[in-house]
Amino acid sequence: MNKDELIKKWLDNNLNSQEQKAFEQLPDYKEIIRLGNAMASFKAPEFNADKSFEALNPKLNTKSHNNWYRPLLRIAAVLALGFSIYYYSGSLDTNINTDIAQLTTVELPDASEVELNANSSITYNNRKWEENREVHLNGEAFFKVAKGKKFDVITNDGIVSVLGTQFNVKQRNDYFEVTCFEGLVSVKYNGSETKLKPGNTVKLIDGKHLIAKENIFASAPTWLEGESSFTEIPLKHVISELENHYNLTIDSDEVDTSRLFTGSFTHKNLDLALKSITIPLNLGYNKSGSSIVLRRE
Repeated sequence: MNKDELIKKWLDNNLNSQEQKAFEQLPDYKEIIRLGNAMASFKAPEFNADKSFEALNPKLNTKSHNNWYRPLLRIAAVLALGFSIYYYSGSLDTNINTDIAQLTTVELPDASEVELNANSSITYNNRKWEENREVHLNGEAFFKVAKGKKFDVITNDGIVSVLGTQFNVKQRNDYFEVTCFEGLVSVKYNGSETKLKPGNTVKLIDGKHLIAKENIFASAPTWLEGESSFTEIPLKHVISELENHYNLTIDSDEVDTSRLFTGSFTHKNLDLALKSITIPLNLGYNKSGSSIVLRRE
């Protein structure tokens, strides 16, 4: 059942237990509930068209041609209620999510562009955008920012601030990385600030702070072309990224996931991707359906 059908059945209080679980898994579930509660608690002032007409009638010159006021008064009441609901819903945040192996392009209100990587999400407020260009990111995204006021990307690990530039931000569990491709990028984290020029990357991985010059000749991250690349990254983060692009579960209990990996894997061929990771580290793997078990050779 699609999203619209779930919401319609929810409004009708007609969800079964399975549909209720699916409804609660919707990316904007909380926003829908908030709007529903607001609509339920919103009560327009009592409005009696007949009494209002009677109060107004003595001020009018005629009686026989005033019936057209009655429907206008009712329309005014409906419009007032509709405007209140529209204003409330328009003030809610916009939340965009991607699933496993899904990429999407988002155009922000100022024509800035966001390429959202797999298993990621961004949130922004459309109504407040002109005064506050602010995006909350969970996952990974490549930004092409239109020139204007300060533009902030807020993550759990740090804040990235620019005016107009192109950069990539990745924030997943214990992994925070920002790469500048054009312009100048300011990165604030752990009480410090680092400014990046094109080709510079700042990383905060498992609590360790690293700064390296990478991708100097690149104009965009490799994941936009269907390939994830790494330079001396702990294997556990490489495995996590592999799971973001393939619908599978990887068991790595038998291997040392703190080993550093340098290389890349494709998003279009699972066997080739697994070999690209395991062969350089002298590892093997067993595959059963959507489960992979890594082993030492």
